[in-house]
Amino acid sequence: QVQLVESGGKSVQAGDSLRLSCTASGFAFSTATVAWFRQAPGKEREFVAALWRTTGRTYFADSVKGRFTISRDNAKKTVDLQMNSLKPEDTAVYYCAASNTLILSSLTTARQYAYWGQGTQVTVSS
Repeated sequence: QVQLVESGGKSVQAGDSLRLSCTASGFAFSTATVAWFRQAPGKEREFVAALWRTTGRTYFADSVKGRFTISRDNAKKTVDLQMNSLKPEDTAVYYCAASNTLILSSLTTARQYAYWGQGTQVTVSS
């Protein structure tokens, strides 16, 4: 069956770096658009970063642009989120998501992604 399993979340200090990883199975990973979303307590799930399936182009939310990078390894079926210069407002549960049928205009829309992980908690203290 389809599985996305995130790892790497933990508590860190502001300014630290952290790398999240997501391992996929059960679907055509190499042809999927992959993304990271996050959800803070009391807030809606929000788009963080994505890697488009056909071009490999990356997209980022304005709030993380210049600090976060997203990368994938199709051989290992993994997608990583490198987070640098972390801020307290980055505190959230981070989710890995994927879709083989997503259209580009829906890149930042959570409900358009077919596959989701269970999430990993990132806490940034000031």
